[in-house]
Amino acid sequence: VVIRAQNGELLYRISPWARYVVRDEDKVNYDWVHWNPPQSYIHKHPSPKRLKSLRIYESHVGIASPEGKVASYKNFTYNVLPRIKDLGYNCVQLMAIMEHAYYASFGYQVTSFFAASSRYGTPDDLKEMIDVAHSMGITVLLDVVHSHASKNSEDGLNKFDGTDSCFFHSGPKGNHDLWDSRLFDYANWEVLRFLLSNLRMWIEDYRFDGFRFDGVTSMLYHHHGIGTGFSGDYNEYFGLHVDEDALCYLTLANHMINFLHPECITIAEDVSGMPALCRPVAEGGGGFDYRLAMAIPDKWIQIIKELKDEDWNMGNIVHTLTNRRYEEKYIAYAESHDQALVGDKTLAFRLMDAEMYTNMSVLSPLTPIIDRGIQLHKMIRLITHSLGGESYLNFMGNEFGHPEWLDFPRKGNNESYHYARRQFNLTEDHLLRYRFLNAFDRDMNKLEERFGWLASPQAYVSEKHESNKVIAFERAGLIFIFNFHPYQSYVDYRVVDFKYKILLDSDAEEYGGHKRLDHSTEYFSEEYPHNHRPNSLMVRSFLSPFMEIPS
Repeated sequence: VVIRAQNGELLYRISPWARYVVRDEDKVNYDWVHWNPPQSYIHKHPSPKRLKSLRIYESHVGIASPEGKVASYKNFTYNVLPRIKDLGYNCVQLMAIMEHAYYASFGYQVTSFFAASSRYGTPDDLKEMIDVAHSMGITVLLDVVHSHASKNSEDGLNKFDGTDSCFFHSGPKGNHDLWDSRLFDYANWEVLRFLLSNLRMWIEDYRFDGFRFDGVTSMLYHHHGIGTGFSGDYNEYFGLHVDEDALCYLTLANHMINFLHPECITIAEDVSGMPALCRPVAEGGGGFDYRLAMAIPDKWIQIIKELKDEDWNMGNIVHTLTNRRYEEKYIAYAESHDQALVGDKTLAFRLMDAEMYTNMSVLSPLTPIIDRGIQLHKMIRLITHSLGGESYLNFMGNEFGHPEWLDFPRKGNNESYHYARRQFNLTEDHLLRYRFLNAFDRDMNKLEERFGWLASPQAYVSEKHESNKVIAFERAGLIFIFNFHPYQSYVDYRVVDFKYKILLDSDAEEYGGHKRLDHSTEYFSEEYPHNHRPNSLMVRSFLSPFMEIPS
């Protein structure tokens, strides 16, 4: 597109509505390619019915291979989707699909909003991938970035007409200081038309089943959440610091999606806890179906970094996992892509660190650090899954404790792909302990599929015992009992009323545990009041997660 600017200069731009853009290896910028094959891909399978709860596998197509390269839509379709299905996830959330010139931006510096990234393949390859996911009963969500845009002008939206406005606010208001990106002017009708039609295109052309809206906190407030904490006081959510234009856009987007495609799902990435953001628009809410429970991963990191095992606070853990707004649905997660990025650490790496390089083989001795890491990795994920929300999310590879961090090729690492990959092959090696974590994650999801605790009312917590380091709660007809004590096991431990048989045991041999419990035993309650319940039962053996105190 050639535009004559107000000063007479000729500007060469890519259409904001371009559906397919590519970059030759010898070029810096992307070029717009007219994509119009003789026979476009025809979807064969209907979208899955709207799910009551989500078990989300957060994914990035480009890193979804053990090989050091940019993986393809085809690879994801035929190698990764079957794995997701086997693990018991019913939803995949795709990152970095909207075209972004800079690969290392993780897809969050979008340059072409209507184009599916060509570095993984063609638009039809993506359509096929979504269609195959639907054939497996997997819901597909797009990580949509409408909170900001790349500063690129040659192959992006910035300075499209030669001014610093057009799609964005002019002056400092149009720049995000931390992200070094441009901020949309949500009061501009043409911007609203552009963004709303973008959402509709992804649903109707590609058959996405909904969206995870990125950077919602940045959109909701003029301060963009920079240098601001949120305590829950209502004054933090209502006032002149709220960007009403952005809030109206989000509400309008959710209203449009729900009106045209009521089966679609929307998720808000909001750390502030804006009240009613996840209530229907008809009630005066923001219209989102879910928000991410972003305090939970921060709490686990803080506990592991700062506290000794014997200083873990059971009440504080329970509070963090249950502290959510009434009748607003939350997606719980122990860690996401944020914790996997270079500069941070995954839970597995925080727990086991350098020993992951030397002691993850079953042929090597089970050291206290590896033992502790494997057991806590399972327990943290199960208690988050079962107590933390109405849906659950996991970033690809973290289910089996993927070693190291995630880093995309860039100048700072000599354009290396070594850390821009997921080593799924580690779970297939029976001599490595990663398979234990992988098996536990799979069976945890399958158990939720069977009993549906995510779609059940919030759990009743019957015990959070500080000195015993025990948490017990009931949800969906199940009782969950966690012993976080680093060395104390218990015999004849009393918990609340239930007929009891073990369904999932983190100490089981197939999960890398020590096989100390008899799964054939059934326990029955008796008329003995305990924790405000008339009946209770005795758990005969209630074990510390570790064999010995870590050195």
